[in-house]
Amino acid sequence: MSLYAIGDLHLSFSTNKPMDVFGPAWKNHVDKLRAGFSALAEDDVCVLCGDISWAMNLDEAEEDFRFIDGLPGKKIILKGNHDLWWTSMAKMTAFLERNGFESISFLHNNAYFYGEDAAICGTRGWFYEESKGVAHDKKMIDREALRLETSLKAGGERDKYVFLHYPPRYGNYTCPEILELLKAYEVKICCSGHLHAESLRWAFNGWHDHTKHICVSGDGIGFKPCKIL
Repeated sequence: MSLYAIGDLHLSFSTNKPMDVFGPAWKNHVDKLRAGFSALAEDDVCVLCGDISWAMNLDEAEEDFRFIDGLPGKKIILKGNHDLWWTSMAKMTAFLERNGFESISFLHNNAYFYGEDAAICGTRGWFYEESKGVAHDKKMIDREALRLETSLKAGGERDKYVFLHYPPRYGNYTCPEILELLKAYEVKICCSGHLHAESLRWAFNGWHDHTKHICVSGDGIGFKPCKIL
C-alpha cells in the first residue's frame, strides 16, 4: 500500500472546457491521467488536491466522478477554487452512495488514517492575493486555518501529512497562518496544487521548518500521481 497525491485534474466530461487551450502540457491530459494512475494498485491511496471538475453542480460532475472512481486505488478529494460543485458533506456523501462510487471519499473537517502511524489531513487553504487584501481575505484564511486545525486534531497522535489546494509558500509569498499550524503539529509533508504553466516556476519544493513541501499540480508532475509514502 502506497500513498500518492496529485492536484488539478480539471475534468470536463459533461462541460465544454477543453484544457489544451492552456498549453501543450494539457493535450490529451485525460489519457495522461489514465496512464499515470495505471501505476497504482487497488489498495493504494491517492489524495486529489482540488480543482477536480469544471462542473457547476454534482449532477453535472457525475461523469467526471465516474472516471475518477474507475481509476485504480482509493481516492480522497479536497476542495479547490474551481470546484463549484462542492456542497455539504451530507449531500456529497449521498451523491457517492447513489452512484456507487465506492473508491472516493472527501477530506473536509476530518482526517483519514493511513497504515498504523500516519494521518491524512487537509483543507483548501487560501491566498491573501485572491481578494487583494480586503477584509473578506482575512475571514477566509482564518476559516481555512480553523478547518486545517480541526483536521490535524482529528489525526490524533499519528504522523501528520497535509494536503492543500493553495500552496502556503509561493515565490516570495507565505501564508503564516497555515505555516504556523504545520510547524505546531510537526507535519512531515505538505502537498499542494493550484499552480500551472509559467506559475510553476515559482512553486516551492523544499523544506520550511521541519515540513517538506511538494507541488503536485497535474501539469507540473506530468499527470502522474506523486508517491508520498
